[in-house]
Amino acid sequence: MRMLKELQRISGHGTELVTVYIPPKRPIFDVIAQLRNEAGTASNIKSDLTRSHVQDALSRTIEYLKLFKETPEKGLVIFCGAIPTGKGLGTEKIELYSVLPPKPVQIQLYRCDDHFWVDHLRDMLKDDKVIGIIAIDTQEAGLGILTGDRWEVVDTMTSGVAGKHRQGGQSARRFERLRENELNEYYNRVGDHAQRVFIDQFNIKGLIVGGPGPTKDNFLKEEYLDYRLQNNVIATLDTSYSGDEGIREIIDKVNDQGVMSEYRLMEEKKVVKKFMSEVHSGKGLGIYGIHDVIGSLRNGIVDMVIVTDDVNFVNLEVKCKKCGTVQQKFIDRS
Repeated sequence: MRMLKELQRISGHGTELVTVYIPPKRPIFDVIAQLRNEAGTASNIKSDLTRSHVQDALSRTIEYLKLFKETPEKGLVIFCGAIPTGKGLGTEKIELYSVLPPKPVQIQLYRCDDHFWVDHLRDMLKDDKVIGIIAIDTQEAGLGILTGDRWEVVDTMTSGVAGKHRQGGQSARRFERLRENELNEYYNRVGDHAQRVFIDQFNIKGLIVGGPGPTKDNFLKEEYLDYRLQNNVIATLDTSYSGDEGIREIIDKVNDQGVMSEYRLMEEKKVVKKFMSEVHSGKGLGIYGIHDVIGSLRNGIVDMVIVTDDVNFVNLEVKCKKCGTVQQKFIDRS
């Protein structure tokens, strides 16, 4: 995902950034023939610089494709073009990025534009297993989602329902009747909004409902939810909070109770917990720091590597032209 974000930020000076999506069963030689034809067509581009960049990008892509005897099992995605260096027009550098997608490529695409076409690949990387979360009590409700390695609060709603104590000179029966009407209207609002968020927007695969007290149980028992959500509730949890704080509490609890253990967020928590346990045990089985980790990898003594998505190190190898000595350094590019 990080590479996609970087590619998405790249903007060419002209229509000189090439994107190629190759589906699994398309022969490599067929793609090469198409790109050669496109290179011939590019000779008609009026701008000398743009024409040169497009032809160079296509030539680089063709040479890369020659490394493959056949198309990879799930297809191949290639981004290639003249990437601005920040030193002015004409100093761009031809760079190629290839991606073996996690799912079979469903389209056959060639584009030459001022940006890379990453939307199709980004859609492929989306997790299909989206879980909806409702944290509700009589005062507020929070709607959230858990998908892959992330979760978010989508929306919160307040009820406007009066407390249980009577206001003014109202009789107990009249006050209770008004409060029940307010609760009914509130539950209906939550149910309608849940349908828009969890069915129309995210098409969730399961729903968790939590909250303090009996509100969540009454909400489900009276079937305020759309039947597709009502029949898709995978767990109900008792929490101390509702709203956005309730959603956070539910996320913490689902792992402890074994709910959704197949989701990456929960798996990551287990991995990090195991790592921290090894670090504090003093047995030397848990190490950290880029130099120690790289050294262990080179020695072949690593069982698992945890990499955060905000690593800003660049591996530089410097070779002396006279003696051939190679030195390696990891530079923090931030």
